[in-house]
Amino acid sequence: MYINATGYYIPSERVDNDHFLHLNGLTADWILKRTGISTRSKAAEGEGHNSMGLAAIENALPELPYDIKDVDLIVSASYSPYDTVATLAHIAQQHYDIDGAKAVYASAACSSFVNGLEIVEGYFASGKATKALLVCSEHNTYYSNETDPKAGHLWGDAAVAFLLSKDPVRDGDPEIKHIYTCGLGNVSKGPEGVRLRPKEGGIEMPDGRDVFIHACRYMIQALEGVTRPENMAVRDLDYIITHQANKRIVANVAHQLELADDRFINNIEELGNTGSASAALVFAQNRDKFKSGERIGLTVFGGGYSCGAFLVEIH
Repeated sequence: MYINATGYYIPSERVDNDHFLHLNGLTADWILKRTGISTRSKAAEGEGHNSMGLAAIENALPELPYDIKDVDLIVSASYSPYDTVATLAHIAQQHYDIDGAKAVYASAACSSFVNGLEIVEGYFASGKATKALLVCSEHNTYYSNETDPKAGHLWGDAAVAFLLSKDPVRDGDPEIKHIYTCGLGNVSKGPEGVRLRPKEGGIEMPDGRDVFIHACRYMIQALEGVTRPENMAVRDLDYIITHQANKRIVANVAHQLELADDRFINNIEELGNTGSASAALVFAQNRDKFKSGERIGLTVFGGGYSCGAFLVEIH
């Protein structure tokens, strides 16, 4: 599977840590030390899940070597949709008049993008699609409760889009070598670890410590799942991009792998936790820094629980 184009959209508004002191009693310094977040992105009035997703797709089009109407599969991946019936996949199909394409919505908490990628892989393997659009948009602030001292200060908004093909269509397109996903609903807090119940408090994380412990463990396991088939170790990766949930999680993963911080690429300090878009977003933001022959491992952990990873080789 090959990445033909990437695009992203990040709202211009930033909410700094001082904003939360009168809402949940947390100081700016405490938030920074505990999460690594200084500011977080926030969709402006009139922006939302759908508009951000369409903007990310539009951002990818100048790089796309074929007409977007050639896409025969559209997958929307997210846990914070505006509409669970008319999903972003259908909105994108309508917007670009992509006739006859399959339109699918995938949700697996912060693993949603990687699970969406695996759905694309399955359609490609079965011969039911050859070119796909995977769009992931998270409007966290639409659902978050800023007065919640456990999680209200974490969330940012953003969207990312990947255009993918089963076979290479252009020299130099990055190749997705392996994808790994695993549901972990039977592990520890499982479905109660992180939840989004719009009428019952919005996005909540009742036990952040439990999430922290299992994220550190299973993001490494997921990386092992995509490096082992290549007969390589995780530490052989040129770069690692983790789900941008907490800077201390990144530091813990680096410590366990005995890797320097500069092998990890992050955007959490500026954008906060942008959910299932976060790891793919970091990749899209940094496309220009990757060199031919380098291998990048992207790994995620989601509430529910779940984990996933994929391995990209730069050509």
